[in-house]
Amino acid sequence: MGAYFLCTVLSVSAQEVLWQKDIKSSTQDFLSQVTPTVDLQYLITGSSIQSKKLSTDNKQNNGYDFHLVKLNQQGEEVWEKYFVGKNHDYLSASLSTQEGGFVLAGTTYSGKGLDKKDDSKGGSDIWVIRINEFGDELWQKTIGSTSDEEARAVIQTTNLGFVVAGNVQNSSQGYGSKDVLIVKLDKNGKEVSQLILGGKGLDEVEKMIPTRDGGVLLGVYSRSSGLRDSGANSVTGTTTSNPVSRYPKSSDNFGEGDYWIIKLNKDGKVEWEKNYGGTGDDHLRTLAMTTSGFIIGGESRSERSGNKTVGIEEGTDLWLISLNERGEEIWQKSYNFKNRDVLMGMHVILGQNQREKNKDLTKGVLLGGYTQAEGRIETDDETFWMLYIDENGNEQWRKHVKGESRKREERLSDIRLNRDGSIILAGTSAEELGKENWKIVKLGDQQVDQLIEKQDIKIYPNPVSDYAYVEIGFDFKEADIIMYDMAGRQLQSLKTKNKVTKINTQPLIQGAYLITIKTDTNKTANAKLIKK
Repeated sequence: MGAYFLCTVLSVSAQEVLWQKDIKSSTQDFLSQVTPTVDLQYLITGSSIQSKKLSTDNKQNNGYDFHLVKLNQQGEEVWEKYFVGKNHDYLSASLSTQEGGFVLAGTTYSGKGLDKKDDSKGGSDIWVIRINEFGDELWQKTIGSTSDEEARAVIQTTNLGFVVAGNVQNSSQGYGSKDVLIVKLDKNGKEVSQLILGGKGLDEVEKMIPTRDGGVLLGVYSRSSGLRDSGANSVTGTTTSNPVSRYPKSSDNFGEGDYWIIKLNKDGKVEWEKNYGGTGDDHLRTLAMTTSGFIIGGESRSERSGNKTVGIEEGTDLWLISLNERGEEIWQKSYNFKNRDVLMGMHVILGQNQREKNKDLTKGVLLGGYTQAEGRIETDDETFWMLYIDENGNEQWRKHVKGESRKREERLSDIRLNRDGSIILAGTSAEELGKENWKIVKLGDQQVDQLIEKQDIKIYPNPVSDYAYVEIGFDFKEADIIMYDMAGRQLQSLKTKNKVTKINTQPLIQGAYLITIKTDTNKTANAKLIKK
């Protein structure tokens, strides 16, 4: 599954490639996401056609399957899994759940058979699978109607249920050729409600994030005009016992494609909606929450027009909008790398306000993507890039990340900032189209490192009932984690090479304990652990 290399330090840009993992393939593989776990491991998810050598367990089919690879903190493979239907199955989104394990959401063209337990509802459907941390299935659910559905995003709600965002085509309950579909599930996968949103035309949800008040923010690529007169109403769906709510888009587009942003409250009702765009094509890609509201990011081919106040330099530029919690604009900015710039991920970096200890401040935003030259060959074409801006959108620096081996076409799929200041970049890497390997790079970056406020030792959850995680904030090769009771008796001791280590507190009685860390560099740190 690809060799494991230690990389050389790239002193020029103060970036150090900590490791690179290449997951080889002979077909066109899609990498959709990197999902970090609480203990700093990574679930890499996407879709692959399995090669013949994997077909010994008779799970072989002729199409794409959900493909999952779990990596540890050092980038070594922990396990690899496929979830297989008899037809094409594309994994679009994954999520690390609060109780451990993951939820996967994808689009399935398969009926019942192999790993798929439910019949097709007609056309393509949404396939949701809940797995534990070892990749074993806990439950699965097929969501759909006689129309074609596709999954795009999944989040967990405050009551530990899930919200899946996707699209539905030419639905009798929809408004246009493609509408947005929001499905709520309880924690066992039972359907609670459905909401269809759309205008007259095509609307595709690209991203969904949870908001502080228990609601969600939806980012939609909208190629549709508003429907002022149709009124939101409820119709009972034929596929579920729950009513399907409907919400028509009220704002008109400014151009060919716009950013349509919708805020739902915790009951799934529309609180506000906003349309941003110029007269050209503006494609929303990603959303993130800031201290004061939200940042919306994507690509723009529009000059200054509509409600777009920044122009474009060349081809397709990045276009970012900062909104407050009511969806009102704070600022908008444009950034250009080369010809066609594609934004794939965004991470907000928070700092603490020293005067008000619990108040987070937005320090800045880390963006990741790639550029295509569309016919012109440039040195940094098809290379992963990172862009860092301050909270007002002013560019601080930009970098290209090549890793230790570089192919001709490299497209970033996801960027994640770890709590320790390291960065994971994941995407596909190919010498020729149709033979994409997955490329995962873990990067140490001095400039990013300085932005992250670290604690020497951190324990969570605290108070704890079963398992706690001990996080060590400084650098070390090996450390001892020792637990004492309040009388000073040593209860457990374990050696670790990891920044985050899981400890079992099940045998402990209720009360307070002391956790001490001692490293090979003679650094020590202490913290109190409360067993509830």
